[in-house]
Amino acid sequence: MSDTLTITRPDDWHLHLRDGAMLKAVLPETARHFARAIVMPNLVPPVVTAAQAAAYRDRIRAALPDGAVFEPLMTLYLTETTDPADVAAAHASGLVKAVKLYPAGATTNSASGVKDFDKVRGVLEKMAEIGLPLCTHGEVVDSAVDIFDREAVFIDRVLEPLRRATPGLRVVMEHITTANAVDYARAQGSDLGATITTHHLIINRNHILAGGIRPHYYCLPVAKREEHRLALRAAATSGDPRFFLGTDSAPHTDANKLLPCGCAGCFTATNTMAILAHVFEEEGALDRLESFASRNGPTFYGLPVNAGTLTLRKGAPYAAPAHIESGDGPVTVFDPGFALTWQVDD
Repeated sequence: MSDTLTITRPDDWHLHLRDGAMLKAVLPETARHFARAIVMPNLVPPVVTAAQAAAYRDRIRAALPDGAVFEPLMTLYLTETTDPADVAAAHASGLVKAVKLYPAGATTNSASGVKDFDKVRGVLEKMAEIGLPLCTHGEVVDSAVDIFDREAVFIDRVLEPLRRATPGLRVVMEHITTANAVDYARAQGSDLGATITTHHLIINRNHILAGGIRPHYYCLPVAKREEHRLALRAAATSGDPRFFLGTDSAPHTDANKLLPCGCAGCFTATNTMAILAHVFEEEGALDRLESFASRNGPTFYGLPVNAGTLTLRKGAPYAAPAHIESGDGPVTVFDPGFALTWQVDD
């Protein structure tokens, strides 16, 4: 087997960049390897309007290192007062590539999300009409539902009824974590895609809880049983065009991760491609890494595949940096729990 792999330059179809000092610290970690990224809108306050999305895009561009080639793909945060006309205008201008659905209270900075889906019916119908994708955080927030079951229940209670009520709506099931979601995605047509994160291919819930709590593995949706991790690996490495990379790389300072009520999120931008090469090699599927990381996403979003390339080389085992520094404090880089042998030629 060759120790060199060259693929079309990849994209990240689910990314948190934050703002201010954190944006300046984490953006170079993504721009180093990825040509584009779908940027999450859950700032405080959230990115709700086209004007706010344009201003955020400008701040991202201003934070890029000199010489970096990276395109932020902007999204709008869906609220119960979102204006369908504003969404349509933002899409028509080329500014906005998707709208993000957060069930209110489901994850970080989701308080402005949707509680009553009837109130967003007009927006969803307009999106179906113009072909603008809806990116879903697929968890219910019903306190009676166990946190490990919230994704599966979301599919039955929310996603399937929503899609039946809005024919033609293009949907991305973001950061799926269960065999239930894999099976559902495989049974759908070309109007549904699903992103899979780097860390959910590596960890199961034992990594978070067994032998002591490991807060840097805590994320939402939370990692599930081993059977679900294996289902995700099978989906990611299958070559099936419904599945593509969305890292959900989510930086929080160590101070905020280590609080008694710590923040959810794994920061994987730095070493995602090296980890993915390891996973795909383990699964005997290195020839399919390009599809997952570089081709399936653009196909779903109707965008051209990138012109550039990225080369990975296999060599002596090494450890990725333990953290990066930001003006807000250190951010721990996701530790896969094993030495890496693949490395990107920077």
